[in-house]
Formats: sequence, C-alpha cells, structure tokens
Amino acid sequence: MPKGFTLWFTGLSASGKSTLAERVRDILLERGMRVEVLDGDEIRKNLSKGLGFSKEDRDTNIRRIGWVCHLLTRNDVVAIAAAISPYRAIREENRELIGRFVEVYCQCDLDTLKDRDPKGLYEKAINGEIKNFTGVSDPYEAPEKAEVVVDTASEDIDSSVNKIIATLEQLTYIPATDGRGYSEEEEESIKQRLKDLGYI
Repeated sequence: MPKGFTLWFTGLSASGKSTLAERVRDILLERGMRVEVLDGDEIRKNLSKGLGFSKEDRDTNIRRIGWVCHLLTRNDVVAIAAAISPYRAIREENRELIGRFVEVYCQCDLDTLKDRDPKGLYEKAINGEIKNFTGVSDPYEAPEKAEVVVDTASEDIDSSVNKIIATLEQLTYIPATDGRGYSEEEEESIKQRLKDLGYI
C-alpha cells in the first residue's frame, strides 16, 4: 500500500485552492490511493466552530487541520488540506509534525481575486466594511520554499494540476503513469525546483 502524505494548499481566498484540491483528489483516487480533503470552510463549520479570526484563533484552526492531516498521513491516507493558512510559522510547524508534507502555493494577483469573488468580500474589505481580511487588512505570509508554486491567474487548471501531479511523481509519493500530462521541459523545471529545495 502506498504511504500517506499531506498535500497542503495555501493561498488567498479565491486563489483556487479548493478547485485544485478536488481535481488532484480525483486523479489520486483513480490511481487507487486513499484520499481525504480537508477544506478550510468545512473545517470552520465542523472542527473549528466558534473560533474567530484573531491571529490566535487562526493559528488554532490551522494546527487542528494539521493534527488531522498528521493522523491521516500516518495511517497511509493522502490528506489534502485547502486552507488560507496565512502564517508561515504555523505551516512550518505542521510540516515538522507531519513529515511527508508537500506545500502548494496558489499565487494570484489581487485584481484577479477581486474579479473571481462572487460575494464581493474583497471590495468590502478594501472599503473597510470587513475587518481582519487576509490579504487586505490582515497579513498573508507567502511560502518561501513551497514544493509547488502555481500562478492561478495565468495558468489554466490543467497546467496547475499537471505541475502538482508531476511533483508528487518526482518525489515518488505517488505511482507514475505512462500518460504524462506534462512536457519534458515542465518535468525538467520541476526537477530543478526539487533539487534547489534539497529533495533530489
């Protein structure tokens, strides 16, 4: 049975974390792996009900997601977390706890995020109607050493998914298939990133 690992999607609201997490989940299920997705909004409703949006509460929420991912990973399940997780130190804490941890940074510019935002939360935050909104009135600390960086403003979903899958294959966290969805050039770029991070 393949070993478990955690795939941690981080990025601002509307950056594509949940969409990519679901697509990757479907591919991994097709390859016979056991997968659970922990979506930030769902966790807020269930595991972290009652927590607010202070730094302390945000940290507690991300630690709880990390603990569940840790339990799933050590039981050979692929845990996919999709949560803003704005603070670098807590993400790194979860990396240390879990061990087999791959971070995916969903990078996206503010104009694109505003265009995608059906509830108009960014506009409200910019106008001061919503306090402590990550990326506007509250900080977001982008990863410095994410295994995968996807630019969801300029890449289509398939390109981002292929980059994630190719990285997991290079790390031998998932079995490789013959029908690659990525080019040799993309594969070399991924290998170079993993070399720079000290994986290979």
